[in-house]
Amino acid sequence: MTSHSQDHELTSRREAWRVEDGGDSVRRETEEVASEHPLTLVVNGRELATLVCSPSHLDELALGFLTAEGILRRGEPLERFFVDEDRGRAVVQAPERDAELEQALFGKRYVGSCCGKSRTGFYLANDARTARRVRSDLSIDAAGCLRLMEELRAASPVFGRTGGVHNAGLAVDGRLQVVRTDIGRHNTLDKLYGWALREGVDPATRVVVFSGRISSEIVLKVAKMGSPVLVSKAAPTSLALEMADDLGITAAGFARGDRLNVYTHPRRILGTATDPGSLDTGATAGRAYGEPAVSSEEA
Repeated sequence: MTSHSQDHELTSRREAWRVEDGGDSVRRETEEVASEHPLTLVVNGRELATLVCSPSHLDELALGFLTAEGILRRGEPLERFFVDEDRGRAVVQAPERDAELEQALFGKRYVGSCCGKSRTGFYLANDARTARRVRSDLSIDAAGCLRLMEELRAASPVFGRTGGVHNAGLAVDGRLQVVRTDIGRHNTLDKLYGWALREGVDPATRVVVFSGRISSEIVLKVAKMGSPVLVSKAAPTSLALEMADDLGITAAGFARGDRLNVYTHPRRILGTATDPGSLDTGATAGRAYGEPAVSSEEA
């Protein structure tokens, strides 16, 4: 795997007019904003997709995305894998597949920095092949989850300066091992997956710590990685929780300060505290295992 240039800057500076006091105060300032760049994936000579992303760790992004989509397979040798960051292209030469499967996988798509309508959808054929039910005995207590979320916040200087990026990390033994940043929350997970593939790390033995909303797409990506626990400071969606339940993933949201909500497969975090008869069902019936959310703030 090669690259022709160093990572571009994650931010740039722009002039802005700051308006305060309902318009009574206006002053000109220089603001730091998050950078946004396209990365076109070329697989076996054909353009597969263009990802809109933060221009860092592009080799990991390409490797993680292509493996998660089922276009590359874990551990398979590649004839060529070349990332040219200046031109915004990742060129991959992979083993040829069956012609019919190749046609299904290589439909060109444009993937934006926000989840939802920019995608072609979920439960596609490659999702069914690559998003398998997670079976793991990994566990972490609630205090550990909250410590990891605080570690992620401290390791997010670009968000602190711009408010325009997401962050995700992989944790082991109660500490963050790696953190990745991107304007797209799904891209942060692809970068983590690419890092794990490159380093020979099994995500099934890691906790995913995440800054963004837990959407169905995020749950699918975590399932494709094989990670059993997803902890976020933000809110989940109903479909995401249905999928997490089906896919065996422990999903926890609103992890802030000294509280969090555990929505699915709670035993990995709460242990036997979730057994029948051990809960105050008046406070939690029909909700998460935790306090009701009081804020929908999201990075």
